[in-house]
Amino acid sequence: MLTEQTINRLKELIDEKRLLIDEPMDKHTTFRVGGRADAYISVKSRSELKELLGILKEEEVPYYVIGNGSNLLVSDKGYRGVIIEIGSLMAGIEATEDGLRAEAGVLLSTLGMTACRMGLKGLEFATGIPGSVGGAMVMNAGAYGGEMSQVVKEVVLFDPEKMEELTLSNSEMDFGYRRSIVKDKKLIVTAVEFSLEKGDEKDIKAVIDELAKKRRDKQPLEYPSAGSTFKRPEGFYAGALIEESGLKGYSVGGAQVSEKHAGFVINKGKATALDVYCLIREVKEQVYADSGIMLEPEVIMLGDFS
Repeated sequence: MLTEQTINRLKELIDEKRLLIDEPMDKHTTFRVGGRADAYISVKSRSELKELLGILKEEEVPYYVIGNGSNLLVSDKGYRGVIIEIGSLMAGIEATEDGLRAEAGVLLSTLGMTACRMGLKGLEFATGIPGSVGGAMVMNAGAYGGEMSQVVKEVVLFDPEKMEELTLSNSEMDFGYRRSIVKDKKLIVTAVEFSLEKGDEKDIKAVIDELAKKRRDKQPLEYPSAGSTFKRPEGFYAGALIEESGLKGYSVGGAQVSEKHAGFVINKGKATALDVYCLIREVKEQVYADSGIMLEPEVIMLGDFS
């Protein structure tokens, strides 16, 4: 729990509407599950983020930074510390010489449609991904043959250890499949510059519409989920392996392996975080027993699941 001293220091920096004490995390994750965080703060600027991190460091308070909460599973026991959201209050977009610059809180859907309206192509694949620009850098988000590493020019980050800002080029980001240097070095994304090509708005919109139809047809978008639950094993597809193990439609409590796409674990109704966690674990164990392939979740587990 936060001490009264820490809460008072936070109140001096953050206004009441943005400092939420004992906040339920099911409001802030796309799984719609999770217990309470000691505090939940939406930051509005890079300078405020730096000040906030300084306070938390001095007070020795744990924290975790999120964007749209789209690849996050928070324990039913909650999170003992401060959740920092880089979201709608840090969501500016501006044109650059060869593309766009976006703050970390911009939703990928907004980014993709903005690029489309400006006649810039390259982000069509990202428009249906339910995440933010910051989260997309952490995971090198991708879909339908595209990924962030193909369009990122440079990334502005904050290093909490050194308490300083830095800018990394595409190559310095060390992008890989569903990974980057951000998570390894515990950096925080604040803004990204994208290098995009000129194109025709109608053609770009047609591609976005085509990919959106594929998602609607194949993915269980009507249920809360974190998108694709597992990373794709080299040479295989997670959904196919899960289906071959007879797990399509398999449930634990209110969590279910989607009957529409076995690569998705969904909240079918009133699921707990533990339901989701146990289902992911059982799927991993069964697929490994049947195929010898150990699936790795894309979903980040936060908190105590014991």
